[in-house]
Amino acid sequence: MEAGESVPFILAYGTSVQPPPPAIDAFEALQRTEAGWRKWSDRCPDVGPWSQAVKRSLITLKALTYAPTGGIVAAVTTSLPERLGGVRNWDYRYCWLRDATFTLLAFMHLGYYEEARAWRDWLVRAVAGSPEQVQIVYGVGGERWLPELIVPWLSGYENSSPVRIGNAAYQQLQLDVFGEIADAMLQNVKAGMGITERGRALRPVILEYLARAWREPDEGIWEVRGGPQHFVHSKVMAWVAFDRAADAVEAESSGDSAQRWREIADEIHAEICERGFDAELNSFVQSYGSKRVDASLLLIPLVGFLPPNDPRIRGTIRAVEDKLVIDGEFVLRYETESPRDGLPEGEGAFLACSFWLVDNYILQGRYAEARKLFDRLLSRCNDVGLLAEEFDPLTGRMLGNFPQAYSHVGLINCALSLSRQTGPIEERAESDEGPIDFAADKAAAGFISER
Repeated sequence: MEAGESVPFILAYGTSVQPPPPAIDAFEALQRTEAGWRKWSDRCPDVGPWSQAVKRSLITLKALTYAPTGGIVAAVTTSLPERLGGVRNWDYRYCWLRDATFTLLAFMHLGYYEEARAWRDWLVRAVAGSPEQVQIVYGVGGERWLPELIVPWLSGYENSSPVRIGNAAYQQLQLDVFGEIADAMLQNVKAGMGITERGRALRPVILEYLARAWREPDEGIWEVRGGPQHFVHSKVMAWVAFDRAADAVEAESSGDSAQRWREIADEIHAEICERGFDAELNSFVQSYGSKRVDASLLLIPLVGFLPPNDPRIRGTIRAVEDKLVIDGEFVLRYETESPRDGLPEGEGAFLACSFWLVDNYILQGRYAEARKLFDRLLSRCNDVGLLAEEFDPLTGRMLGNFPQAYSHVGLINCALSLSRQTGPIEERAESDEGPIDFAADKAAAGFISER
């Protein structure tokens, strides 16, 4: 080819027993596709200095959506390693429930209610049935059987093996997903989208199961393969399930059920504060009786379990900063020495955790620090504005599957919370003390772009 030339390449797929698919005009198809994406993305509202980054992330979430069902995959790749040459190589071409609430908030705050409804409807369809059978991850069509297979004839990305197809985590017990489901349903109602009949019928069934199951150990948010533990984050999200259910039922004027769910929420809350907080560390810990700090603890104020100015929350953030933050920017999932997750040591920094730290700075009114960290994270996007699951601070390379939906959801919600009077973070973090309003401080700091 010479400079200025355009040559189309068309790759078609069809079964051998059927005629080849009809030919297309590549240039016309390209023009039509570009026009459609521009029209869709131009609806994205202003988000101050981060508008382009938010739009790019929004496009990415849309591209990760399976149109027939509304399911959003975590990434479109499998087995891209969390450490070059390592074994932490997973298949992310599936839909995880724990991404539900923040994904909904990202779409709804940007005015993309059609996409939010599609994701909500996929969520409700996928988890319908017996609560004992609720999984943490499904296929794009709600497929439940995702057996994990190893492909021995592939060497893997830069010799990072094994290469996996499927994800055995679908068989794990991860109690936090029940909190995600309840929170997502409540956020739908608060946004005026209502709750479907299927969702309404699902709520009491799941809560009756969780009323027994929340006391059990589980594999937790990081899907450990070293055996179940009493993870603090899992217990917090069980509290979220009953707290949100009580709020929803109270709004529907059904006092008896609301009182029962509130009592269970209070019981869980008391146990977490007693067994999940270490006074010597002045921090919540990864699991009951542990001395280890975990980045998932950053979610405690983000879901309204305790207000952001609570001394225990401030102590936990300091502990995370001391033990898990690298170069003032990258947050590790947990302490890397003897991770006790059933796998060899070694991985990059999980980018979503760094966005959670930005969220916490916002809730604490530490806006200069929030913006500094957020801008540094934005600078890590590649040349087309995409982020992977993890980042290697030593080599400057992205790690893990790519592009990662959770990283881009974090980017969108941080930008919205920095630029608006009330963003997704403040909205989700409302506690029993009432809504969090830092609008005056944000305006004084020059961050609010929308009044």
